[in-house]
Amino acid sequence: MKLEGDGVLLRIFLGEQDQVKHTPLYEVIVRKARETGIAGATVLRGVMAFGAGSRVIHTAKILRLSEDLPLVVEIVDTEEKIAAFLPVVEQLFEEVGCGGMITTEKAHILKYTAGA
Repeated sequence: MKLEGDGVLLRIFLGEQDQVKHTPLYEVIVRKARETGIAGATVLRGVMAFGAGSRVIHTAKILRLSEDLPLVVEIVDTEEKIAAFLPVVEQLFEEVGCGGMITTEKAHILKYTAGA
């Protein structure tokens, strides 16, 4: 697959403990992205965060090991593919009933290739 030029970065903020029927939400999102032909997805684990509820700061400090660290799923593809995938993500958030945030921004794809 060749992918260069203008694209969109979809960034999904969620918690490590968010689940869909005993499967981590981030895993479900990545698998669905693959099933729908999205170019790729990366899950990043944060070390500290707070969100809309801001009741608790989730942290990875040694003395306070959080079981719900922040995660960010980043997906870059064409505007059309991201627009088609957004309802899937929104439906999953609704199904789980979790907090989080979904953002998009323009991205310029310089290179996208498979390894050897």
